Amino acid sequence: MSRIKEFNLPDLGEGLTEGEILSWLIKVGDTIELNQPIVEVETAKAAVEIPAKWAGVVTRIYHDAGTTVEVGMPIVAIDTEPGAGPASPADGAAPEPSAASLAAVEVAPAEGAVEPGLIGGPAPGGRTAVLVGYGPRNVTAKRRPRVGAARPTSAAPAAPAPEEATPDPVLPEPERPASPRMPGHRALAKPPVRKMARDLGVDLAEISGTGPLGSVTRDDVQRAAAAPGKTAAVAPGPTIAGGERRIPVKGVRKLTAENMVASAFTAPHVTEFLTVDVTRSLKALDKIKGRPEFRDVRISPLLLVAKAALLAIRRHPMVNSTWSGATNEIVVKDVVNLGIAAATERGLIVPNIKDAGRLGLRDLASALDELVRTAKSGKTPPAAMAGGTFSITNVGVFGVDTGTPILPPGESAILALGAIRPTPWVHKGKIKVRQVTTLGLSFDHRIVDGELGSRFLRDIGDFLTDPEGALLAWT
Repeated sequence: MSRIKEFNLPDLGEGLTEGEILSWLIKVGDTIELNQPIVEVETAKAAVEIPAKWAGVVTRIYHDAGTTVEVGMPIVAIDTEPGAGPASPADGAAPEPSAASLAAVEVAPAEGAVEPGLIGGPAPGGRTAVLVGYGPRNVTAKRRPRVGAARPTSAAPAAPAPEEATPDPVLPEPERPASPRMPGHRALAKPPVRKMARDLGVDLAEISGTGPLGSVTRDDVQRAAAAPGKTAAVAPGPTIAGGERRIPVKGVRKLTAENMVASAFTAPHVTEFLTVDVTRSLKALDKIKGRPEFRDVRISPLLLVAKAALLAIRRHPMVNSTWSGATNEIVVKDVVNLGIAAATERGLIVPNIKDAGRLGLRDLASALDELVRTAKSGKTPPAAMAGGTFSITNVGVFGVDTGTPILPPGESAILALGAIRPTPWVHKGKIKVRQVTTLGLSFDHRIVDGELGSRFLRDIGDFLTDPEGALLAWT
């Protein structure tokens, strides 16, 4: 069994196909332990640290930070038996070429050269790139004859010496014509060139490649991006001409944008508002903070809003539903996975508390505290953002009165909590200064009609107006 093991980028969940390497937590030569975090990767859902699958010594890192890697591709090689001496090819190590074999390798002439990295093309050190396991070639690499080119006659030697081979006539490089491409034909380009094209917003199908065999090169992509009428994405950094700064949309921010567009143009949104006197809720929070079992957990108005929503869902379970377009059914969820929108450096995420409806007030407070701290640290795993059924967004922390939130995909309702402000309010027939907030409830009108949405929002408001009375009456 090979002692040099390649660790492939794992499937990080929810059908994700690629991830960007943010930073390596190790370097070649480091001794690592099993399950030790080795790399931080950003997917379309979160930034996660990936642990080592084996203990050993790092022998190779395949990709630099900033590289986007497909799931299943190797990212690091680990020697799992570093104490057994130098690794041999039989152990999985790459064979080292001998001095004699290197000396026998000839560099392909420029006119018949193959683009670096392709089989038969130049490799690092002046060698010729060949299939792994077949050894270096000892003849000059050249392209096969073009269709219609003259072939050797029967009198020609079966295997002419390299210096006797006549290469195909090739036009000087500046005059080499671009290779035409049939409509619908997939452009020939290496993965780094494809990535550059994606980053610059260039369609490879619109480019006539000038590389070997009509392949598209980096220069082709850069020329297409700089052509009139084309706008290329520029990485964050110094401002460019015109006082602009372009930021590539990728990772979490890209997925959020796609989800919001899909939700906004799929589910018919309706938003209702309710202004509530939450003075009693704030007094109840002060009492809760004074209890011994709550002293080690952060308490905020969001706790009572979450509890109010969970109890209201119990009274109106249709709100905790999703629309199945495949079967034209409303799927009512028995479990409430409570999502809490969180703004992070990489964009908006909505992790959720699994089966939040079963939690008592103390456990709910602890779960909310852990969710917020994890989100702020950027360590929220993709699994924590999957399967949400109802969400809350607290825009009040930014001093905003309320909003019209867009539904997370697959959910039928989302509640916005606005800022709590001292406000003149009619209380017991007199105008007094009370603590007041405005709630905004957006819902999918295919599932939640106006009556259900209004009753649901009214119940949340009643709870926040008198939480102690609601807890006694509803539980």
